[in-house]
Amino acid sequence: MQAVIKREGLKRSKFHEKRKETLATLPKYEARAVARFVRISPRKARAVVNSIRGRNVSEAYNLLEFSPKKAARIVLNVLKSAVANATNNLGLSEDNLYVAACYVNDGPRMKRVWPRGRGRADIIQKRMSHITVVVRDREKENSAK
Repeated sequence: MQAVIKREGLKRSKFHEKRKETLATLPKYEARAVARFVRISPRKARAVVNSIRGRNVSEAYNLLEFSPKKAARIVLNVLKSAVANATNNLGLSEDNLYVAACYVNDGPRMKRVWPRGRGRADIIQKRMSHITVVVRDREKENSAK
């Protein structure tokens, strides 16, 4: 949920101070977890992440546990971390949680040289990913609207 706060001629520092105070009073029903610099191609990880978006946490667990892909193991750990953040830090119930957003961004690339014929070389790019999972509480989200 995005709160709209009007600036009303305030200086930038006072506006951000007011914004922080307002956001602190809003109810929190969203938790996230990020795995950075994961050694998997973003294209391969996105295939797994797209399959759990919008699903209940229990459904997402089942999908990821029985998937044969390497990315599924990694995304499962990130999802577990997001759920743990929601239950421990915000006191949300795991039964009401769903995967609100999940995405994979490109990380840095490790560049390696592969020798070829006649003294030439090719560059191999070993890609990394940043995987983000956001979970929300369905009941608190509906009551806040």
